[in-house]
This record gives sequence, C-alpha cells and structure tokens, in this order.
Amino acid sequence: MRRKVAIVGRPNVGKSTLFNRLIGLRQAIVHDQPGVTRDRRYGEASIADFAFEAIDTAGYEDAPDSQLAQAMQAQTARALAEADAIMLLVDARAGITPIDVEFAGQVRRAEKPVLLVANKCEGRAGQPGLLESFSLGLGDPIPISAEHGEGMGDLYQALVAALGRPDEPEDEPLDAVVAATDEAVDDEAETGDLEEEDEPEPKALQIAIVGRPNVGKSTLLNRLLNEERVITGPMPGLTRDAIAVDWEYKGRPIRLIDTAGMRRQARVSDSLERLSVGDTNRAVRFAHVVVLMIDATEGLEKQDLAIARRVEEEGRALILAVNKWDAVKDREATMQRITDRLQTSLTQLRGIPVVTFSALTGHRVERLMQAVTQIYDTWNVRVPTGRLNRWFSAMQEAHPPPLVSGRRLKLRYITQIKRRPPTFAIFSTRAGQLPTGYVRYLTNSLREDFGLAGVPIRVLLRQPENPYADDD
Repeated sequence: MRRKVAIVGRPNVGKSTLFNRLIGLRQAIVHDQPGVTRDRRYGEASIADFAFEAIDTAGYEDAPDSQLAQAMQAQTARALAEADAIMLLVDARAGITPIDVEFAGQVRRAEKPVLLVANKCEGRAGQPGLLESFSLGLGDPIPISAEHGEGMGDLYQALVAALGRPDEPEDEPLDAVVAATDEAVDDEAETGDLEEEDEPEPKALQIAIVGRPNVGKSTLLNRLLNEERVITGPMPGLTRDAIAVDWEYKGRPIRLIDTAGMRRQARVSDSLERLSVGDTNRAVRFAHVVVLMIDATEGLEKQDLAIARRVEEEGRALILAVNKWDAVKDREATMQRITDRLQTSLTQLRGIPVVTFSALTGHRVERLMQAVTQIYDTWNVRVPTGRLNRWFSAMQEAHPPPLVSGRRLKLRYITQIKRRPPTFAIFSTRAGQLPTGYVRYLTNSLREDFGLAGVPIRVLLRQPENPYADDD
C-alpha cells in the first residue's frame, strides 16, 4: 500500500493546485474563491520515481462559527489521522498569518513528519514570506510554485528524507485505464474488416451519483460506505466537486463518485458553479453506471430529464434512484406519475430501472446496488453475429426496408462492433438513405428482443467499399 501524504493549510494557499500538479490531472477544482474544497480527495501522486497517495483537504479556519466549517475541519482531521506525512502549505506572497501559526501547532501535535511548503515563490514577491515561514518552527521551508511546477525537485528530496526511498511504481491510474477501455469506436474505420473483439474489463465498476441539488447524493454515498465520508446537510450546494471513493461490494471493486448538484443551465451564472457542473459532466463521461437521484416528494422534473438525456448521449448505463421514499404518502400515485413521465419524455431509454429507497434511513438501499450490477451486465451484452443476422432477416421480412427513388433498399447484414454501450453496424449499399424511422424500428426491436432494456443503443449505418471504384 502506498504511503499517504496530506496537503493541508489555510484557504486559498494553493492546496488543490499542488494536488493536481502531483497527480498529473486537473481533478480538483481550482478557483480564486476561498473554501472551494470541502471534502477530502485522494489521488495517486508521484514526483519522478517517488509514488504516494496525496490527500487534498479543506482550508483550515480558526474558530469556525458554522456547522459547515466544523464539518470541513473534521474532514481535515481525518486526513491528518490517516496520513504518513503532512505537507503544510503556506502562501509566501501573503506571508504568515495567525491561522498559519495555529495550524502549525496542530500539525506539530500530530507527531508525524511535516514538510513546510512555501507556495507561490515564483519571482521575487514570495521572498519575504519564505523567510518569514522559518518562524513556524517546522524546519526549512521548501519554496515551490504549484502553478508553474517549480521546486518539485526539492519537494522530492524532502519526501525521500521524510518517508524513505521511493516505492516501486504501481499500475497506471484508474482514470487512464477507464479512458482507454471506454474509447469510442472510430466511425471512419474500414467497414469491411470489422471484427467482434471483447474490450478489456475495467479494473473497477465506476458509479457516478448525479442529480439536482439537495436530493441526497452525498447522503447516499455515506450510506453505502457506512461512514461520514463526505459532508452532508440541509443546505443545497454543499458538494462542489466530484469526489471519487474506492469501495468493494460483495467482492467487486467499485469506484463511487459523488458529484455536485446540477441546476438548469440558464440558472448557472457563477463561474465556480460552472466548474462544478463541468466536473460532474466529466464524471458522467467516465462512469459505467450513472445513478440519477430524484426527490420522491418533488417527482421527476424537467432538469432530471435533461440530465438523463445527457447520460444517454454519453452512452452510459442509467438508473433512476427515487430517494426520500419514506416521506411519500400516496406511493402508488407517485410511482405512476414517474412511470408516465418516463414513457412520454425518455423513450430512448425505454425500460430504465427505477429504484425507490431512503438514503437517510438506509431502507431498501441494497436494492439499488442490485439494480446497478444488473444494468451494468446489460450494458456489457455481446450478441453473436449469427444470431443477430437471423433476427435481422426476420425483421426485414416482417417490415421490409422502404422504397427510395423507386428502388427498395437492400440491407446486407448487421454485426455488433462494440459493447459499453451496445453498438451495432448495419451494412447497405445505400446506407445513408435509410430513413430515421426504420432505424428507430430496428433499434427498438434490438432492445426488446435481446434484453437491452434501459441502456443506450447505437446503430451505425455503413456502406461497404466498392472494389471496382476508381482509386482517385
């Protein structure tokens, strides 16, 4: 197991910028507004050959006067307890503040190796603050610029001195694996040489929990983990960036991703909220299964449907999670309204699983994970080519392709070229002329006849190369 290093300090000193620099990804949201990070975030970090697990934390504020500030400090305290070493970050340009002094005392009491890191030391403006940081009594400060990548060599030497020689490099980060294994099929590939090849299985099943603000996304994540992993409360907008947590369900590796609430785009005017929405969209893009949470007392709203359509466009498997079911009085009427709305407004995901539960009490939450594994298996279905083409012939006999310019279109054959989502290619000499209505007929029949209810289906039209066509 890699050693953990917590990055701590007061708000707006560059902790998330350093975290992103160390993990090599723009994962944590960086913004001029202080207090953006609220939950602790983990990432596989490295400097040269020294690999470790970095923990990004909320900014420390002395004498918190709100429940939220206390919850953020509790998150930072857990990070300090877990860490093998601590990076105390200070802002060299702003100089040492009383909060820095208070935090220095706290990390000193942790009785763990402490690296005093003076950020924003590019140029001459940081020199006075760098010298002033000696007064904290934590040894020589390490001057760096997290934004520009300066001072990483000195930080490397300090980590080696604090924790020993570097660990052996491990496998590539999960995000890179997911991006590679879920890469889309190239529409410009040679259509005559398509083969059915199974994509490698991902290391972990990635589940993104999305929805409007204050529907219980963070409460659900805490319930599944059986711990207070992320901050929850009655105020909307507590979660600002996507938090990924590795977990295991019945021996199966899972990566749960809690995301910020998504309001209607017209209402998003704040730059920080736009970054949060972008982070959520990225989580959807790399997820395998997306759990769309709604409030049972409010029903299925227009924004929920917009989010569902975005998930379908990304080709992810989707589950509708109806939270706060214990607060519903007329459950039969509520479920009927949800079902009717899905049938009329989300026909492209016909058969989507709908699970009712209470994240707060844990009632029926187990049913959600059962639905996740089932829809994931459906999303991974591979239909043999022989079976597909027997079905294809029967479909054309029942409803022949339409006439175009007085000639009936000839559909030659069909094959599945990709899983996740199920993607099929139909070959025809005049593929571009096949009407959308007939493609929809084939898509709906694929869904019904091969048990693909609730998952996106892609049907691509391909025209075989003409070997007698001129090369030019």
